[in-house]
Amino acid sequence: MESPKHSLIPSFLYSSSSSPRSLLLDQYSNSNAAFASSNLEKSPSPPPPTMVSRKNFMIASPTEPGKGIEMYSPAFYAACTFGGILSCGLTHMTVTPLDLVKCNMQIDPAKYKSISSGFGILLKEQGVKGFFRGWVPTLLGYSAQGACKFGFYEFFKKYYSDLAGPEYTAKYKTLIYLAGSASAEVIADIALCPFEAVKVRVQTQPGFARGMSDGFPKFVKSEGFGGLYKGLGPLWGRQIPYTMMKFASFETIVEMIYKYAIPNPKHECSKGLQLGVSFAGGYVAGVFCAIVSHPADNLVSFLNNAKGATVGDAVKKIGLLGLFTRGLPLRIVMIGTLTGAQWGLYDAFKVFVGLPTTGGVAPAPAIVAAEAKAQN
Repeated sequence: MESPKHSLIPSFLYSSSSSPRSLLLDQYSNSNAAFASSNLEKSPSPPPPTMVSRKNFMIASPTEPGKGIEMYSPAFYAACTFGGILSCGLTHMTVTPLDLVKCNMQIDPAKYKSISSGFGILLKEQGVKGFFRGWVPTLLGYSAQGACKFGFYEFFKKYYSDLAGPEYTAKYKTLIYLAGSASAEVIADIALCPFEAVKVRVQTQPGFARGMSDGFPKFVKSEGFGGLYKGLGPLWGRQIPYTMMKFASFETIVEMIYKYAIPNPKHECSKGLQLGVSFAGGYVAGVFCAIVSHPADNLVSFLNNAKGATVGDAVKKIGLLGLFTRGLPLRIVMIGTLTGAQWGLYDAFKVFVGLPTTGGVAPAPAIVAAEAKAQN
């Protein structure tokens, strides 16, 4: 009977146990076993142990021993990309009501003076349905962003680590995290920007459009296709520092949790505990992310709401202090919860397909050490 997980997960996410590489390894192992058996019959002393060094190692799937996703293979990056779609698209769509209030507080603080009054005004003027206005561009935009953010982060982290070499990677690992996440976010924001422009316009201008289907053509007709990328600069200014903080601080926090707060090594902890660490590390990282990226978030909301507005206009109207403080408490709650949930979902999907959770101690230290020794 086919595994229920295989009905949900594409088959290409699992490496075939009958691949040429696996067959060669199996044949090699069998020949070693036969050789050892014949030697034992001839001599009472056992032969010296033979170590098989492999450049990459396989991590077993939860339901299929002997099958798994090879680390840093195309299937590995495909799994990370799909996990990013789930983690970013679903979480951002879920917090659409909070995002709606936050955007309106940034655009019209005289009317939306606080979080509670903002919810009350929206409920009175637009009803319950109004809280989810703009959920389609939110889902599509952040799904595309999440795919690029997580997929390319794993790629660039490996790429920069290989360039630096094992010694410098261990010594300057935080710089690897920062460079990898920044490179990934440059690409991710190009995918997000058009959807973000439509989302902000739909959410902050009642009557402009019902959602993505009518909002997108109306936006293009008003400002052209170039208008969809008018906020790309401020979006980079918001998202690149945000993502650098999100990934670098998460990796550091998770490593510290396993080192100082949990008595057992990571590979001895249950998957539930590991996912709890991922959520906790993500939440703390999200608080830092919100503070670092908040001024640019105010700029993005202002520019996408006002036709023909510039960064100078935003600073003049909002004020320098307002850029750092307007809507910040709500954004800390929203981004902290959002980032914690994103890391939890992302790592839950990785565990589901047989991959280790992100950060902390390597999942197979003996194998990694043996490979490093063999390469030297």
